[in-house]
Amino acid sequence: MTGRQTDNRRWDAETDLLVIGAGAAGMTAALVGALEGLTVIICEKSDMVGGTTATSAGTVWIPGSRQSEAAGVPDSVEAARTYLAAILGDDANDARLAAFLATGPAMLDYLQKRTSVAFVPPPVHPDYHAQPGAALGGRALGVVPFDGRKLGDDFARVRPPRREFMVLGGMMVGKSDIPSLLHPFHSLANFSNAARLLARQALDRIKHPRGTRLIMGNALVARLLYSLKRQAVQIRYQTQLSELIEGDGRIIGAVFTTNDSEISIRARRGVVLATGGIGWSSELRNRLFPNDTQRYSMAPDSNTGDGILAGERAHGALAQDIRSPALWMPSSVMQQDDGHLSVFPHIMLDRAKPGLMAVNRSGVRFVNEANSYHDFVEGMLRAHKTVPSIPAFLICDRGFIRDYGLGLIHPGTRDLARFIKLGYLFQGDSIANLAQAIGVDGSTLAGTIERHNRFAETGVDEDFGRGTSELNRFNGDPTNKPNPCLRKIGPGPYFAVAVWPSDLASSAGLRTDANGRVLTSTGQPIPGLHAAGADAASIFRGTYPGPGTMIGPAMVFAWRAAMDIAGKSNELGVT
Repeated sequence: MTGRQTDNRRWDAETDLLVIGAGAAGMTAALVGALEGLTVIICEKSDMVGGTTATSAGTVWIPGSRQSEAAGVPDSVEAARTYLAAILGDDANDARLAAFLATGPAMLDYLQKRTSVAFVPPPVHPDYHAQPGAALGGRALGVVPFDGRKLGDDFARVRPPRREFMVLGGMMVGKSDIPSLLHPFHSLANFSNAARLLARQALDRIKHPRGTRLIMGNALVARLLYSLKRQAVQIRYQTQLSELIEGDGRIIGAVFTTNDSEISIRARRGVVLATGGIGWSSELRNRLFPNDTQRYSMAPDSNTGDGILAGERAHGALAQDIRSPALWMPSSVMQQDDGHLSVFPHIMLDRAKPGLMAVNRSGVRFVNEANSYHDFVEGMLRAHKTVPSIPAFLICDRGFIRDYGLGLIHPGTRDLARFIKLGYLFQGDSIANLAQAIGVDGSTLAGTIERHNRFAETGVDEDFGRGTSELNRFNGDPTNKPNPCLRKIGPGPYFAVAVWPSDLASSAGLRTDANGRVLTSTGQPIPGLHAAGADAASIFRGTYPGPGTMIGPAMVFAWRAAMDIAGKSNELGVT
């Protein structure tokens, strides 16, 4: 072990549990530790809590929960086990996976009973793969909305969503809100909901810099912070991990850099690394990511791999047996007038809708456009090995933008000149003109569109099966027949945006056991050191089974780690 030695140092602070990072994993570990009677300090590098979770959908993937059964969309752990075996093969025998499945529901119950953190499942939220055991609903749970005003001044500590996903000066908008806001006069229900949302936002802006009606990942982060405040857990902001401290064969604390000094904090019972994974670490990105994927990330710029790198220096092993080092999203990019670089993840609002297709530099399709964001980029990476496919291009006509929008362009946008001027949107009055604008062969692109349009007529995508899975149809347009994901492209004008791989979160991380203990290259736990969230290698080995398969395990293993540090591992059932 090569963490910094103690050499009779003077400690600036002492605690039972030291948590490094205040995302969903770190905040969960700290909250559980406090509830189990430990003194806890959280050290957060930035001046806000939430990490990547704050800008995410905030969904947790937890099979077999009591919450799903109560909501009338029951799910079973056995079905999830079947599903994961189909995806992971022999890797499904991982003891950590067994621990996750066995204790995920207990974690949800623990938090719901003892904190303000609560989840409910939407009726439909499909898994990402059409495999035996896949769930249409009940397995992915969303957090209950939260009133940010309850946090008082600490509302400012909640990392805001990406500004591209807010409207009207900071109002959060969920998928269910979109129809009301786009078509307020379509029905009385739409009008009532739109009026309520707008009135709330107007009142919020009198006293707050953004809306306080928090949903999705922002609601989860706010609920965790609210619960930590009630437990009087100390959070030290702008406190960056420099080095772990080793003494007597175990990790006993850490050195941090603050705005004006270096401090040492002793951890009597244990340290939990939860700094957000690889993030923007150039060292780790260059070492682990494929070529042409290092450019864009969804992680906050304060995530720079600190936990993983410190864990490695303390002899923690980095998992190498994974299928992808990251979970990917196809993202379009535009430099805003004020200098802000918008990196917009194409999650589900446009790719699955009918009347859009994706092509690479050869001008041909390479993937089912309606598959999950991760699988879309995996298709890009496979194609890129033989044909330049980074960036790829999303192609549509004017009617598509009117009906569904395209990336940063909201549905119904009439004036597209700004997006064209800034180089975000490519336009061509004809297919040949669009092909020239994006640098592909015109005749090939025309043939690809013609073939796509034949599929739209029959409703059968003979090349990639678009519209055949529950996920595809859920994110498509049910009013479009015969296939909710296919309609003809054209007549012109034609449009395109370029999309690049961006990492939503890292899958590569430190090797850990079923209780989150960091392991050496020989499989031995490092005493006093745990990791959770993206600092730990994904139990799904770089695959992406369904919505919330990052945050769900992050919270489960944070819970297990805190219980283990508190001496309650016998209550976890699986070790």
